[in-house]
Order: sequence, then structure tokens, then C-alpha cells
Amino acid sequence: MSQESLHSKVLILGAGPAGYTAAIYAARANLQPTLLAGPEPGGQLTTTTDVENYPGFPKGITGPEMMEEFRQQAERFGTRVIYDLAVTAELGRRPFVIRGDSDVYTCDALIIATGASAKYLGLPSEQRLRNHGVTACATCDGHFYKGQDVCVIGGGDTAMEEANYLTRMCRSVHLVHRRDSFRASKIMQERVFSNPKITVHYSREVDEVLGDAAVTGVRLRDPASGATEQLAVTGVFLAIGHTPNSQLFRGQLDMDDAGYLKIARPGSTLLNIDGVFAAGDVADKHYRQAITAAGTGCMAAIDAERWLAEQG
Repeated sequence: MSQESLHSKVLILGAGPAGYTAAIYAARANLQPTLLAGPEPGGQLTTTTDVENYPGFPKGITGPEMMEEFRQQAERFGTRVIYDLAVTAELGRRPFVIRGDSDVYTCDALIIATGASAKYLGLPSEQRLRNHGVTACATCDGHFYKGQDVCVIGGGDTAMEEANYLTRMCRSVHLVHRRDSFRASKIMQERVFSNPKITVHYSREVDEVLGDAAVTGVRLRDPASGATEQLAVTGVFLAIGHTPNSQLFRGQLDMDDAGYLKIARPGSTLLNIDGVFAAGDVADKHYRQAITAAGTGCMAAIDAERWLAEQG
């Protein structure tokens, strides 16, 4: 490709619900966006088997199928989708410069929709059983475990929230934490302790996720004594945090201690550099849903369109 052909009015980083929605809106506004699909085209939804909570799909749809529909819709309106990974960003002057593995891209406005990655324990058995009983989102997948026994791994507010949420549909919830006390807020702890469906297991590490084709249990280990025990569960919910995919912009864009991009103006998607916008989980530590990511993708495209118009 020639250098000139790689310039875009709007460049979008990320091919999840946020990135593709931004592309659909930007393309319909005749901004001819380019979208870099990144390391995981389709985002976290590609690791989700069934999506039943996205409006407009009454029978449900698989995550990969949904993201393929998003891609086709974005391309139908003229989005150029390129399968490349952004490696460095130069945001100190315009046009902005994004260097990828394969090419260099310049743009007048940049929409960052690089998402976040759920943290996992790193066990081979856990990776093998992802989407077969191992998941990192109770609000996404809890519905599939109605009347079953499950466990939640973690000790922060998210773990408490997910454990309480799962008691609405599950028969029992085991809350497993590797320390002897929780770091969650007191009110969240009190809700857990007062819920008769939740059993707390302190000072226990998950040693192994059990099961061949699907989860049948977990083996817990006491790190002090080395003693092990097994829990019979059919679902394992990881709630040990997420890592926003924002490392590329460290030192250039404002972010919190965890690395989530900070919105400069509440009610918008604008970041601390004019012409740079954020959408989806890279800036959202609270909701992390496909529908909220898509909503902020729409906002980012509209913000970028208006900003470009102001620039003439």
C-alpha cells in the first residue's frame, strides 16, 4: 500500500462491539473509516458461545456469529477493515500516527476501542474448559447455570457482586478466595455473609479445574498446608479482574491506576488529547457488556464526526 492510501479521516482500533458500532456510524456519516481489527477480531465476544441478552436476537446468537454480522454491516457502509495490530501510537501531533505490525496508519481522528482482557488463573485445565463451564462474566453466562452449583473465584467487589447475582438462578454458590480476608467493600461483604446460598472458602487456591468435556468440579489447595479438597460444581466464574488493553497509550493518554482510559468530559467519549476518543471496555470498568460497548461506540463516532466538522 502507498503511504497516502493509509490515511483516514477516522481510524478505529478494535473489532469488538464498540469498534464495529463506531465504524457503522462513522461510515454512514461518510467519514470512510479504517478499522484495525487487532489481535482478537470480534473482541471478547468471540470467546462467548451464546449471547442471549443482546436486544434483537430473541433466539440468541453465538458470539462469533454476532461479530461477523457486525463486521458485514460495517463493511456494507464502506468501512475498510484491516487485520493488523497497532504496535505504537504517536499522538503528539496531527495527523496521528499508528504503526502496526504490517503498515503505518495516519488519521485526523482516532477512536480507541481496544477493549479489556479478563484475567485468568493460567491453569491449562481452565483454558481447555473455557466456555465449557469456565467463564469470566456472571451477567453474560449466569443464566446457563439455573439450578446448578457453581463457584466464583475472587475477593473484590466484582466477586461479591457476581456471587450475589448468581444466587438468583443457581442452587448454591461457593466463593473461593486465596487470602484469609476479602478486599471488597464492607457493604458488599455483608451482602455475601448474609446470603444463605453462598459458602465462603478462605485461604484456598484453585489447583485444577476438573472435567473432560465440561466442568465437573474444582480442586482447591490450602497454600499453607498443601492439603487439597474437591468441590462439585458445574460452573467456574473468574472475578479476579480485567486488564484494559491500553498499554499502547501509556504516557500519552490519561488513565487510572488500573490502566482504564479516563474520559476528559463526562457525558462524552473525548480523551485528554483533542481528536482522540474512547469506546467500550478500555474505558469502562463498571458495565463491560456488549450493549454498553456498542452504545459508547455510537457516541464516539458522533463525537468524532462533530469534532471533525468543527475543525473544518
